[in-house]
Amino acid sequence: MRFMMMIKASATSEAGGMPSEELIAAMTTYHEELAKAGVLLDATGLQPSSTGWRIQYSNGQRRVIDGPFAETKELIAGYTLIQVRSREEAMEWARRFPAPFGELADGEIEVRQIFELDDFGPSDAVDRFRKLDTVHHQAATN
Repeated sequence: MRFMMMIKASATSEAGGMPSEELIAAMTTYHEELAKAGVLLDATGLQPSSTGWRIQYSNGQRRVIDGPFAETKELIAGYTLIQVRSREEAMEWARRFPAPFGELADGEIEVRQIFELDDFGPSDAVDRFRKLDTVHHQAATN
């Protein structure tokens, strides 16, 4: 089972504020523990929404909307992707996640399970995704 722990953005992260050395050390230790346990798949921080954009879909049309975006509480500042045996194990790891903006600052992490291809019924499209997944894993190991 794969889970994504999404660190919700803050006014500071959206302003481009960088984490303290102490916070970087805590995050590094936590991610080293995930890696040592063999559950870490990926983790990274995201630049502020001012450097990004959204694609809005409406009535068959696409429109590019440049950042920044107003609703900070709806934005993601970073993520950690893990693969574990159960929802409970994912919750245990999430509870250990360092406070994302420091122990005394408000923060929030949202955890969501990722769909696996086996969650979908059999179809040609799902088989095509399986082939993409195989190609991606082969490229990653080369």
